[in-house]
Amino acid sequence: MGGMTAAARTSAGLLLHRAGPDGTEVLIGRMGGPFWARKPHAWTVPKGEPLDGEDPHATALREFAEEVGVPAPDGPDVDLGEVRQRAGKVVRVWARAATLDLGAPRGPVSEVTVEWPPRSGRSRTFPELKDLRWVPVEEARGLVVTAQAELLDRLLAHLAGG
Repeated sequence: MGGMTAAARTSAGLLLHRAGPDGTEVLIGRMGGPFWARKPHAWTVPKGEPLDGEDPHATALREFAEEVGVPAPDGPDVDLGEVRQRAGKVVRVWARAATLDLGAPRGPVSEVTVEWPPRSGRSRTFPELKDLRWVPVEEARGLVVTAQAELLDRLLAHLAGG
């Protein structure tokens, strides 16, 4: 969790991809907490904000481990670049060809604490990501935060040799 610095409006993530029965699949998670409960584009690449002075790629790997509960599988990374989400946050993502067994035991995952219900004075804690899944890219395009669909297109272009 970064402090309120110039880097506070950025995040970095790691997008795992693999060959699936219906083409390329990506690992995405549904954002936790009540704010996202009824939003259609509530899925995301595992990502988060850098610690002060942290390299963005190191942020992507650390946040993956914190949000998924296991370190990222080994593999070379492809820099998919940055996108700007509607709220203004810049997200930089790397892609890595790897598989991950979602049924295997995983460690604790990072959580977010929010006032819930609003203006109640009570706090509740929710996982940052819930319902982590492998999803075909075409399906993922309709689930992820709108700006992140561009990252999926960049991944497919890379895989096609472009």
